[in-house]
Amino acid sequence: MIRPTRPVLRWPVLLAAFALLATACASVPPAAAPDEQAERLGLEPPPAWSAADPDLAPLSEAEREWWRLLGDERLPELIAEALEHNRDLAAAAARVEAAAAQARIAGADLSPQVGGRFDASRRRQNFLGFPIPGGDEQVLSTTNTSFQAALDVSWEIDLWGRLRASRGAARARFEATQADLAAARLSIAGRTAQGWFAAREAAAQLELATATLDSRGRSEERLQRRYENGIAAPLDLRQATVARAEAAALVAQRRRQLDAARRAVELLLGRYPAGEVGQGTGGAADADALPPAVPVGLPAELLVRRPDLAAAERRLAAAGLGVSEARAALLPRISLTGSAGRSSEELDDLLDSDFSVWSLAAGVLQPIFQGGRLRAAVDLAEANQREALEGYAAAALTAFSEVELALAADRYLAEQVAALAEAAEQAAGARDLAEERYLAGLVDYLTVLDGQRRAFAAESSLIAARRERLAARVDLHLALGGGFATEPIPLDDPVAGETR
Repeated sequence: MIRPTRPVLRWPVLLAAFALLATACASVPPAAAPDEQAERLGLEPPPAWSAADPDLAPLSEAEREWWRLLGDERLPELIAEALEHNRDLAAAAARVEAAAAQARIAGADLSPQVGGRFDASRRRQNFLGFPIPGGDEQVLSTTNTSFQAALDVSWEIDLWGRLRASRGAARARFEATQADLAAARLSIAGRTAQGWFAAREAAAQLELATATLDSRGRSEERLQRRYENGIAAPLDLRQATVARAEAAALVAQRRRQLDAARRAVELLLGRYPAGEVGQGTGGAADADALPPAVPVGLPAELLVRRPDLAAAERRLAAAGLGVSEARAALLPRISLTGSAGRSSEELDDLLDSDFSVWSLAAGVLQPIFQGGRLRAAVDLAEANQREALEGYAAAALTAFSEVELALAADRYLAEQVAALAEAAEQAAGARDLAEERYLAGLVDYLTVLDGQRRAFAAESSLIAARRERLAARVDLHLALGGGFATEPIPLDDPVAGETR
C-alpha cells in the first residue's frame, strides 16, 4: 500500500483556507438612516407635518404598547389576548419560521457538503471459453464480495460572491417577513382597539335607544290618560304610539349592531364568536377620557419606524443582492470534491488502515452558451430591483399621506365633537321646553316630537363622533408605526447555528 506523504495534501489545505477567507465577510446590507433612504427614493420629506398642530409636543420615547395611552382600562387586556391567540398572527409567525429556514438553506451552500457512505456488493462473474478440466459443459465462474465505507466532500469556492449574494438575499427576505410580522401585530392591535371602541359605541347607542324607548313609552301612557280624560286629541295619541314603535324598532337594530360588534372583537381575539365580550361594561368613553395629543416627530423618521416600510426596504435589499447573484452566475465556478474511506472484500478489514482509499479533484466550470438564459436572468433581477425600489417609494408616499390624513382628522374631529356636544346640550333643553309648553297648551304635539327627535339625533351623533375620534387616534398610531420610539424595530435572529 503506497501512502501519500504530508506535502501532497498541503495545497488543498491552503486552497480551503483561501476559500474560508473569501467567504468570511458575507453580510446583509443594513438599513440606511432616514435621510439616506429618503434620498435614495428621490423623496424630499418636509421638515414638519403640514397637518400637525404647530404647538404639538416634540417626539418623546413613549412605551411601545401605545394602546395603553388611549385611556381604556379593558383595552390592554384585550389586545394582549389578540396578540397571543389571533390566527392570522400565528400564520404570519409561521411564515417567519419558513423564511428563517429558507435563509439557512441558502447559506448551506457556502459550507463544504459532507456525506457518509457505506456500500456492500456481491457479484458473480462467468468466464466463457475456459472449461473446467474433467467437465464438458461446466463454465468457470468466480464470486466476490466487497465493502466500502467513505466520506464524500464537495465544496464550491465562492470567489465571485454568488453564493454569498444568495444567502444575503434570503436573509434580507427573512428580515422582511419579520417586519411583516411586526406590521401584522400592529394591525391586529389597531383592529382590536377599533373593534372594541365600535362595541363600546354600540353599547352606548343601545343605552340611548333604550332610554328613548322608555321615554316614548311614558309619553304614550301620559297621552293615553289625557285622551281618556278628553284633553288630548286622537292624533296626538297616534303620533305618540308611532314614536314609541319606532323607538322599539331602533332598540332592536342597536342590539343587532352590538351583537355583531362583539362577535367581531371575539374573532380578533381568537375566541369562538359567542357575542359575550364586553358584557357589563359601559358605553363609549366621553370626551374627557380622550388621550393627550400625539407627539408625531419628523416625517423622515417614519421610514425607520413603520414595520411595513422596513419590510419594503428589506425586500429592496434582497432584490439588489439578487442582481449581484445573477451577475456572478456569468463567471466561472470553482469546486473541490474529495472522498476518503476504506475498501475491502472482508467487513472486518474496514477497521484496518491498510485498506484506506482516497481521492481529491478540483474543477472549473465556465458557462459559454446557454441561449441567453444567464443574461436574461441579470435583466430579470435588475427589473425586480427597479420594481422593489418603486414599490418602496410608493409605500413611503402612502405612509406620509396616512399620517397627514390622520393628523387632520384628529384636529377636525375634535372640533366636531365640541360642536356636537353643544348641539346635544341645546337640543335637550329645547326638548324639555317643548314638553313643558305642550302640557301648558302652548304648542302642538308635533313640536314635542320634533324636539325629542332632534335631541335623540344630536346625542347619537355625539356618541358616534367620540368613537370616531378614538378610532382616528388609533389610525394615527398605526400611521406612525405604533409607539413613538424612532430606533429600528427589534428583530429576532434564528438563522445562524445549524450545521446540517
